[in-house]
Amino acid sequence: MKQVSAATAEVAMPARDRSRAFGAILIEQGRLNPADAEEIQRFAGANGMRFGDAAIRLKLLTQEDIDFALAQQYNYPILARGGANGVSDDVVAGYMPQSDSVEPLRVLRSQLAHRWFNDVDHKALAITSPGRGEGRSWLAANLATVFAQIGERTLLIDADMRHPSQHMLFNLSNSIGLSALLTGRAGKEAACRIHPQLRLFVLPAGILPPNPQELLGRPVFDLVLERFTDQFDVIIIDTPAAAETADAQIVARRAGGALMLARRSVTRQAQLVSATQSLQQTGVKLVGTVYNEF
Repeated sequence: MKQVSAATAEVAMPARDRSRAFGAILIEQGRLNPADAEEIQRFAGANGMRFGDAAIRLKLLTQEDIDFALAQQYNYPILARGGANGVSDDVVAGYMPQSDSVEPLRVLRSQLAHRWFNDVDHKALAITSPGRGEGRSWLAANLATVFAQIGERTLLIDADMRHPSQHMLFNLSNSIGLSALLTGRAGKEAACRIHPQLRLFVLPAGILPPNPQELLGRPVFDLVLERFTDQFDVIIIDTPAAAETADAQIVARRAGGALMLARRSVTRQAQLVSATQSLQQTGVKLVGTVYNEF
């Protein structure tokens, strides 16, 4: 998916108070020393600049430092990117929430909040698409992230027990997950919290079973979702490709609603129509369709 570098973004506040708080956060975290903070503040005042812009101009801070301070200042956690503890480059909403590519996700979040999640009986939503390579897992991961960023207690379930990817996107172990939960070998603790200040939990697919469709079709899946709906405000479920197996239809029926994804130059119209009709024939509410242009 296209990613746009974030520009320095700061909410309008009194410049002196704001820069002082901004610098204090970075000093406290060891990212800036007091002398450099004073130099930045003088330069910003003399040139009519914001503290962050001045710091970058002086090459005393990086964009990563600015994003970190903004997150701390507004209680808006930014996830680490890459490395041993960071998320994948694909979880752009987590590590670069100011990116232009995240804004459409916020618009989608708002639409879903009014069209689906405004009903207490609608807490789960399946993310589906006809085939693989259309961005389904990307959308599920980033959509769950933006819901958590507004304080919603959010669970992301990887129900693709054929080609799972959420454990890779969030750098989690896949040894225990949904498959273990459905066979009684694990409990709700299998869902991992991603960040202590972000109400985002991820339940990986777990060890790939030889009978994923049968596991998903068991009544125990309903019980698992019922248990989670009591604990979470929003449940986003990543599904397998709808055109390849009946897994997606089974999961979507359990969730009650689905969001269909199509990708430019990849999704075939006939497959999209067939997948949509299959969902509707099983009583699934098609909440909307998302067009992936990348």
